[in-house]
Amino acid sequence: MSILTFTLRNRPDQRVDMSPLTGNMLQDMQIEDIRKLTLRCGKHKIEVAQLFDIYGDPGEEFIIRNSCNKLDYIGREQKSGEISVEGDAGAYLGMSMTGGKITVIGSVGIFAACEMKGGQIEIKGNTGDFLGGPLPGNQQGMKGGIVLVKGNVGQRAGDKMRRGMILVEGNADDYCGSRMTAGTIAVMGNTGRYLGYGMKRGTLLLWNRPDIPPTFNDCGSHTLTFLSLFFASIRGLESKFSDPVAVFNRVHRWGGDMSSSGRGELLIKIG
Repeated sequence: MSILTFTLRNRPDQRVDMSPLTGNMLQDMQIEDIRKLTLRCGKHKIEVAQLFDIYGDPGEEFIIRNSCNKLDYIGREQKSGEISVEGDAGAYLGMSMTGGKITVIGSVGIFAACEMKGGQIEIKGNTGDFLGGPLPGNQQGMKGGIVLVKGNVGQRAGDKMRRGMILVEGNADDYCGSRMTAGTIAVMGNTGRYLGYGMKRGTLLLWNRPDIPPTFNDCGSHTLTFLSLFFASIRGLESKFSDPVAVFNRVHRWGGDMSSSGRGELLIKIG
């Protein structure tokens, strides 16, 4: 039995909505029926077989090869199974997913993990803006699950985040953790301006000292035992976060954003 594989023939001229292709939708279908599924490409609808060479056995796991940043909505509303993307991915990766796993070898576009509720996303490259954020006009972003980014993330990562974890091995651009209401964002690299802007609750765990916003209060240095539980919970990830060398519990704490409810926190590694 071989894994179902979609190999992109050529880079499409228009953006492609990949949302009809998730493991929980495809597992009970015949391969000929999968080839006849339609995808929206710009203003037109085209059959899957017009874009991809398809082989293997349908199941909850499949691979997208030769992928590019024109492929949007990969894993949208995924409930189970695993998607592996060999190459880049477009916007809205894993939007509203509730379970399963998505792995991307390359980089992804804007709004990855948009309103995600569960499951796991691993991105080996970089992400665009609004990682884990809400759709424009909505009040809640990411509500659960784990997102691991091995590269850098764009602006407003975790905007209006409600629950879950975002783990960034690289750098985070401006407004990281903006308008958070709960959840955890951990950044091993550097962070940009306006960190935690409008933050109500939640935790930003940082390896490097940022420019502290003036609306955050200095709460002093602390030894926090719950951090050992945090690192234990992600020990199974293939990441720098699971390396025993990365574990610490001594931090400098800042509370804010005081221009909002002020119950969020910046925890900055000491030593």
